[in-house]
Amino acid sequence: MSPRLDFSDWWGKDSKKGTPVVVKMENPNYSVVEINGPDSAFRPVEKNRGKNAKQVTWVLLLKAHRAVGCVAWLATVFWALLGAIKKRLIFRQGVAVATEKLGKGKLVLKIIRVFLVTSLAILAFEVLAYLKGWRYFESANLHTPRTLGVQGLLHMVYVAWLTFRADYIAPVIQVLSQFCVVLFLIQSVDRLVLCLGCFWIKFKKIKPRIDGDPFKSDDVEAPGYEYPMVLVQIPMCNEREVYEQSISAVCQMDWPKDRILIQVLDDSNDESIQWLIKAEVTKWNQKGVNIIYRHRLIRTGYKAGNLKSAMSCDYVKDYEFVAIFDADFQPNPDFLKLTVPHFKNNPELGLVQARWAFVNKDENLLTRLQNINLCFHFEVEQQVNGAFLNFFGFNGTAGVWRIKALEDSGGWLERTTVEDMDIAVRAHLNGWKFIFLNDVKVLCEVPESYEAYRKQQHRWHSGPMQLFRLCLPAIITSKIALWKKANLIFLFFLLRKLILPFYSFTLFCIILPLTMFVPEAELPMWVICYVPVVMSFLNILPDPKSFPFIVPYLLFENTMSVTKFNAMVSGLFQLGSSYEWVVTKKAGRSSESDLLAAAERDSKTMNQPQICRGASETELGLLNQLTEQKEAAPKPVKKVNKIYRKELALAFLLLTASVRSLLSAQGVHFYFLLFQGVTFLVVGLDLIGEQIS
Repeated sequence: MSPRLDFSDWWGKDSKKGTPVVVKMENPNYSVVEINGPDSAFRPVEKNRGKNAKQVTWVLLLKAHRAVGCVAWLATVFWALLGAIKKRLIFRQGVAVATEKLGKGKLVLKIIRVFLVTSLAILAFEVLAYLKGWRYFESANLHTPRTLGVQGLLHMVYVAWLTFRADYIAPVIQVLSQFCVVLFLIQSVDRLVLCLGCFWIKFKKIKPRIDGDPFKSDDVEAPGYEYPMVLVQIPMCNEREVYEQSISAVCQMDWPKDRILIQVLDDSNDESIQWLIKAEVTKWNQKGVNIIYRHRLIRTGYKAGNLKSAMSCDYVKDYEFVAIFDADFQPNPDFLKLTVPHFKNNPELGLVQARWAFVNKDENLLTRLQNINLCFHFEVEQQVNGAFLNFFGFNGTAGVWRIKALEDSGGWLERTTVEDMDIAVRAHLNGWKFIFLNDVKVLCEVPESYEAYRKQQHRWHSGPMQLFRLCLPAIITSKIALWKKANLIFLFFLLRKLILPFYSFTLFCIILPLTMFVPEAELPMWVICYVPVVMSFLNILPDPKSFPFIVPYLLFENTMSVTKFNAMVSGLFQLGSSYEWVVTKKAGRSSESDLLAAAERDSKTMNQPQICRGASETELGLLNQLTEQKEAAPKPVKKVNKIYRKELALAFLLLTASVRSLLSAQGVHFYFLLFQGVTFLVVGLDLIGEQIS
C-alpha cells in the first residue's frame, strides 16, 4: 500500500519553532498520478508581503539598541580621552616630559610652535570676520568703510591680509604642495609596482627551491651525509627578559653537534645579567651543546663591533657559514636545514634571509599597526626585491651569511648604526646575490611601548641616510650594472628612505593645515582622501586580518612621519642623534608552544634531582648567588607615561585647522584634520601603547 500524501492537516496547523528536517526517500515504491487541484501550500509567496507591526517594532528596537551601544562606546572613548588629558596634561600624574637632547629637535619644536601660534591668531581673526559677515571673495560689493572706528580699521586689516595671502603666501604653498604631490605619486607608483610583483609571485608560485637531498655526499666511494660547518652568533646587551628563550631555541636546532658552534656575544654592562647568561650557557654546555660565552669589556661599535670582534677569533676560519639571531629571536629546530641547503651549487649566493613572525602582534593597538608595516615589508618589498633583483637590505638577524661574502665585502664596520644595511650594500656592490625565504619564519617581538618604538624608528631612519652619504661614492664607482646603481640610489635610498618621510611630514602635517588658512592653495580631494586610502589598502593586503585597522593605520603613519622626518634630517646632516644606539626594550614574550615546552621541562626538572656535572665549587657558589639575586630582585617599577611635545603641538595645530575647515564648510577636510589631530593627541599623551583586550 502506498503511503498517504495528505499533509493538509500539518500545514493547516500553526507553524512551530524548531529545526526543519528534510527526509529524502530513494527508490520509492509509489508514484503520484494526479493532483486534483492546486493546494494553497504550492502557491507562490508574495515577496512584497508586508510585515506585521510586532516584527517592525522588534527591528526598530534592535537598530536603536545598536545605535545606543555605538554612541555609548564613542562616549566612553571620548570620556577616557578627556580623563587622560586631564590627568597627564593638567595634573601630570605618572607622566614625564620627553626631553629633546639636541638643538635640532628643539628647533623643530619651535617651528611647529610658531605655526601653531600663527594659526591660532589667524583662526581668531577668521572667526571674527565670519561673525561680522565679511565675505571678500563671495561678495563682489564688499568695500572698506571710510570710518575711523575700530570696526573700519579691522576691516581694512582683514582685506589687506586677504590680498597679501592671495598674492604672496598662496603661490609659495602651491609650489611646495605640487612638489610634494609629485613625490607622493612617484612613491605610490613604486608601492603599486611592488604589489603587482607580489601578486605575480603568488600567481606563478615563484620561490627558491631545494633540488634533491642537499646533504647527501657526492662522493661515490664514501656515501653518506655531509653537513657544512655553521657558526651561530647571538649578540645581546642587557637582555634580561629574553636571553634565556633565545639561547634555548638556538641550542635546540637540528644540526650535528660536531658541525655547529654557538657564540653568545654579551655586551652587557650589568654584572648580574652577565652571570645569568653565563649560567645559561653553562647549563647547555653540560648538555653537550657546543656553545661558548664571549664578553667585551669595552663596548665600541655597538652591535657591529661585537660581531666584528667575534669574527676575529682563530677558529672562525674552520666554518663556512654564520647564522645571526638577535636576543629576542627564537628559531625553529629546522631553521638551518631550511636555509643552508640553498647555498649548495650556488657559489654566488651570499645571504639567505628568513622572515620574522611576531609573538605579541595582538598585544595592543601599537603592535597591531607595526605588524601591518612589517608584513608589507617582508611579504612585498623584500620578497619582490629578492625574487627579481637578488638584493634587499639585510635585516640584521634571522639570516645566514656565507663567511667568504662577509670577508670579501670588508666585514662588519662600525661607521653607522645600521651595520646590517651597510654590509648588504657592500656585498651587493661586490656581486653577491641574496635570497629571501618568505615561508621560513622566526619568532620575535615588536616594541610594545611608544617610547621603545620611537627610538627604534629613529635609528632605522637616521642610519640609512648616514650610510647613503658614506656609500654614494662607492656606488657610483662600482663595477655593477648601471640599472643596479640606479636602483640603489633612486629607489633603495632616495625614494624609500628620504622622500617617503619628507613628503609625509611636509604634505599632511604642515601644508594641509596651512591650506585651511590659505584656501587659495587648497589641496585636491584625491590627494587627501582617495590615494592615501588606496595605498593603505595595498599595505594591509599582506595581512587581511588587519582590515578593521585601516583608518588608525593611515592616521598613525602620518603621525610617525614627525619622528621619521626628524631622524632622516639628523642622519642626512650627521647630527649627534644619528650615532645614538639604544637597545630596543623587550618584554620577553613567548609563543604558546614555547610556554608549554617550558612547563614540561620544569615539571621534569622538579621530578628529577639536579646534578651539575663538571661544575666546580666556585661555579656552584655563583649559581647560588644568582638564585638569591633573583629572589631578592626588586619588583618592576610601574610604567611611567611620557608627554611628547612635538606630537602635542602638531595635534593642536591640526585641531585648529579642523575648526577653520568647519567654518568654510569643508566636510572631508574637517574630518581628516580632526581625526589626524586626535591621533597626534593620543600619541603625544602616550596612549597608543596601552593594553587592549
